[in-house]
Amino acid sequence: MKIHHKACLFSVLVLCMVFLFGCGQREQEEEQGEAYTIYYLNAAGNQLSGAEYRTGTTEQETLIQELLAQMTAVPSNLDCLSAIPERVEKITYRVEENVLYLYADSNYALMDTVQEILCRAALTKTLTQVSGIDYLSIYCAEQPIVDAAGNPVGMLAASDFVDSIRDVNSFEKTELTLYFANEAGDALVEETRTVMRSTNTSMERLIIEQLIAGPETEGAYPTIPSNVKLLSISINDSVCSINLDAAFLNNTLPVQNDIPIYSIVNSLLELSTVNRVQIRINGSQDAMFRDQIPLNIVFERNYDYIEGGQTN
Repeated sequence: MKIHHKACLFSVLVLCMVFLFGCGQREQEEEQGEAYTIYYLNAAGNQLSGAEYRTGTTEQETLIQELLAQMTAVPSNLDCLSAIPERVEKITYRVEENVLYLYADSNYALMDTVQEILCRAALTKTLTQVSGIDYLSIYCAEQPIVDAAGNPVGMLAASDFVDSIRDVNSFEKTELTLYFANEAGDALVEETRTVMRSTNTSMERLIIEQLIAGPETEGAYPTIPSNVKLLSISINDSVCSINLDAAFLNNTLPVQNDIPIYSIVNSLLELSTVNRVQIRINGSQDAMFRDQIPLNIVFERNYDYIEGGQTN
């Protein structure tokens, strides 16, 4: 009995020690602040490598500065390289709504294609962890950065990149047909653009992201506010289901009510894999766009809204 009693007492003591150690560790982590992942390059310089960094900083602009500083100052205990080349001497920024605009000096353009994609990915995945920052838009010498084909990269989200980024060369030139508003806002105009698409990004997601980014040609106008977030997108039986946040419902752009809907629908139906489109808001179809158009239906292509009455 005594042996059994001692064994039980020992077990209780061990459990108490484990509990106290766990509590102490949690308290220590809380004292150290919020955890972020800083993205560097591996020693070979061909893959992203993440390392935890904790800080008590909560103010947005100060935190952005701090994370940028951490990206350039690789800890000595890590066998990593900074994803930002030393020759890039200055990066400034501004925040507008949920977009962080980064402005690098002209030396940013000296990176080769692979290095630049890795740098772009590291910046995006690190800085979109800051509360309120969902997208990055990177500029070099006051001009938007461009892809290998010379097209503007546009806004970047962390979901655009896989964690390993080992397949940085898995980018392919893709031609998209997108529909934006005309000047009067009562019809759609066609815009054809070529982008470099990561094979990790679906064509459907790419189209919605490009619509959110806005038109690039003269005479074309936005149909979706730039602060709208694409929460998810999927295809089932040729029906493309897109899930947007509530900002889509608050669309105050000067266009007629049906134009944003058919900007999305007609653009997606340029894909051979899509026949119809379903639009959800925060996962629900129980919403009315501009209090007039119910979203509990499945939309089909409508040429009537295309300027000139295109029918092919």
